[in-house]
Amino acid sequence: MSRKRTWQSLLSGAAVVIGATALLPVVAPAQQAREVKVALIAPLSGPWARQGDLVKKGAEMAIEDINNAGGIKALGGAKMKLVVADAGDSAEKAKNAAQRLVAQEPDLVGGEGVWLSSFTLAVTEVTERAELPWLTLSYSDQITNRGFKYVFQTSATADVQSELALPTIMKLAESTTGKRPTTTAVIQDNTAAPVSFMKPMRGGGFEKAGLKVVADEIYTPPLSDATPLVAKVRTARPDFLWVISTNVPDDSLILQKLTEMGLSASRFPVVGNGAHFGAPELLKVAGADVMNGMLITLANWSNKSQQKLIDEFKKRTGEPWLTQDSLCDYGHLWIIKEALEKAGVADRRKVAEAIRAMDTREGAAQYFAGGHIKFDEKGRRVDAPLVIIQWQNGEPVTVYPPQDATAKAIWAIK
Repeated sequence: MSRKRTWQSLLSGAAVVIGATALLPVVAPAQQAREVKVALIAPLSGPWARQGDLVKKGAEMAIEDINNAGGIKALGGAKMKLVVADAGDSAEKAKNAAQRLVAQEPDLVGGEGVWLSSFTLAVTEVTERAELPWLTLSYSDQITNRGFKYVFQTSATADVQSELALPTIMKLAESTTGKRPTTTAVIQDNTAAPVSFMKPMRGGGFEKAGLKVVADEIYTPPLSDATPLVAKVRTARPDFLWVISTNVPDDSLILQKLTEMGLSASRFPVVGNGAHFGAPELLKVAGADVMNGMLITLANWSNKSQQKLIDEFKKRTGEPWLTQDSLCDYGHLWIIKEALEKAGVADRRKVAEAIRAMDTREGAAQYFAGGHIKFDEKGRRVDAPLVIIQWQNGEPVTVYPPQDATAKAIWAIK
């Protein structure tokens, strides 16, 4: 009888517990989901800090949009969290930042950066050893020439841009002026991307195009005085000039000195390479009169099909336009998001596999020129095209390729 009463008590208690449990609220999958961490390394201090700021703004907006749209649905609505590190002003500092990030954040599933190719080369030595998938807009061919398996380059490489840029610029000059240029000059810094960009031209490209290089000046950034460089260009009197630098202060010094010496881009054709030439900061420090007419070759820029995104970016950030830096890094986070959806697990190796297998013209592809996301065996985006923008009326606008153009290219604005 004693045992019977004991069992009755136990059963009665169990019923109470079960009944109470049934009254508890059901936890939704989204409430159970954990954060998924992704890394961003960018130069947030030093001479490239402005570009780093634009990169960060694009990445932060992507994280906000992804999370507001429900996060990673394949992971129960897990939210993406951006872990940011400052690359500083040297490749060594950038590498140290990557080492700290990898050590302190073992649950990272992917990352992006570092903007400057020299920094990206250093950082990806670290991320590759950690088997951390890394997306970059940096141009240098060396980045994806090392046999790495976890680095993905979304921009056309410097060699490809260089090979496309010279004939495209020559055709633009000829179609506008009725004659083909025969002489050119170069002012270039010695960091990885400019060296890589100019290599095909120096290796026979100029000669093949029928161009004689009448002045060829290379300097180490940051630049303190552009006078000696520009003086040699003015003396040589080329048909047009390449300015291949990597930071806004140097851009401003060179362009202001060109204007001061009667070689303003509005009257004398100047061609640059890289999104920093389209940074709003450059307009502030150099002025519209100095910038107007300059042509810039690059890998990506906002176009007429992205007007909704452009308007939203301007509203949220206060920036006057959407640059390549912000646009690419916005797109990179969407690539990682889509890879996570495909992988179905927050595992960096599975995410890398999903990126390697990606072949789409939808989703993240809309944020990259050419509208196609697919990577070859080296990690280079297949068919990544050349884009050309030009400063017109105080704003850089897309003038090439024609299907994305918001304005017509002009060889020199009189």
